[in-house]
Amino acid sequence: MKLREFFSADAVELDLQATTKDEALRELVALLGLDEKSEGILIKMLKRRENLGSTGFGGGVAIPHCRSLVVKRLRVAFGRKLDGIAFDALDGEPVRHMFLIVAPPLEVTNPQYLPVLGKIAQFCKDPEVVERLAGLEKVEDFLSLLEEKAS
Repeated sequence: MKLREFFSADAVELDLQATTKDEALRELVALLGLDEKSEGILIKMLKRRENLGSTGFGGGVAIPHCRSLVVKRLRVAFGRKLDGIAFDALDGEPVRHMFLIVAPPLEVTNPQYLPVLGKIAQFCKDPEVVERLAGLEKVEDFLSLLEEKAS
């Protein structure tokens, strides 16, 4: 399983407008192209998940994630805010790179949620990857980086 397979160009935003965690979650969810009601449900679920503990794991990276009936298959999105956003990250630093993961409640035939979450976390632990994420100029560069570094 390659991470690149899960990302599409229209679910990548290299210039998020958000200035707060809630706004960032809204923008990331909007990248999935769902209807308004589904977006609202997902935002609530993601906020609930954040209340359990921040998904900002440090190094300027957050991986907000949840399971929801509003999706029929695993969906991912990536957003970048170079100025950073206060995300209550474990290291207390602002988050610049956000990977959203949403999966259906049950993935009986093809369980991908936890493996994808693990692969994104591993991908972002590489200091070179985080540095390159900050320097991306085009969505295609992001997709190429995934192809190159996320096995």
